[in-house]
Amino acid sequence: MSPDPQNSLLFWHLLTRLGEMQILLPAALLAMLTMLRRPEARPLAGWWGVLLMVAALITTASKLAFMGWGIGSAELDFTGISGHAMFAAAVYPLLLGTLASHISTTGQRLAVGAGFVLALLVGLSRLEVGAHSVSEVMAGLLLGGAVSVTTIARAGLPRAVMGMVLPALVTVWLLVMPVHAAPTKTHNLVTRLSLMLSGHSTPYTRASLLRAKRHSTPPISESSHADNRI
Repeated sequence: MSPDPQNSLLFWHLLTRLGEMQILLPAALLAMLTMLRRPEARPLAGWWGVLLMVAALITTASKLAFMGWGIGSAELDFTGISGHAMFAAAVYPLLLGTLASHISTTGQRLAVGAGFVLALLVGLSRLEVGAHSVSEVMAGLLLGGAVSVTTIARAGLPRAVMGMVLPALVTVWLLVMPVHAAPTKTHNLVTRLSLMLSGHSTPYTRASLLRAKRHSTPPISESSHADNRI
């Protein structure tokens, strides 16, 4: 029996929500605050927080550049770094690795690996739901992955810094929020900010970028504020 397309699409839509900033950022901040209470874990919390902020700024800047000024690549179908892919790759490996600090060293490393696999699945979900191109997802995964790899390389993974309560809370949070959380408004906020900064009345869209490529003309901003999920 072939899988039900509707069930498959529902799966990808639920999975893609695991990359939303409103779901990941509270979990990451809670883990960071917990680590700040332990001297041996403070370097990791510090590096993680700073690099995550830098990656978020780069991602936002790439979206503003396109929506406000049309700076993108029609050849690569690139309109901005995927925020979902970036946050997933920058949060899940470190989050799962620190939450597993009370188990064996091998188990902790496997948890980090599982975090990278989950990030890859979130990136794949962005393609499956039609929200991003391959280049945008790859850029997000590489940027977020650089946050995780650099943080671990600089600070290491501390041992026994988490009890059993926080992992349980984060697990419940990640299971419940994709189903019950209100839709994120991040895209609309970035769109409004891009228009305010650029002075344009309408944003540039993927459709205008690809149309300009076909006709060899500069892209123009669209009259519609339709969510292109860029």
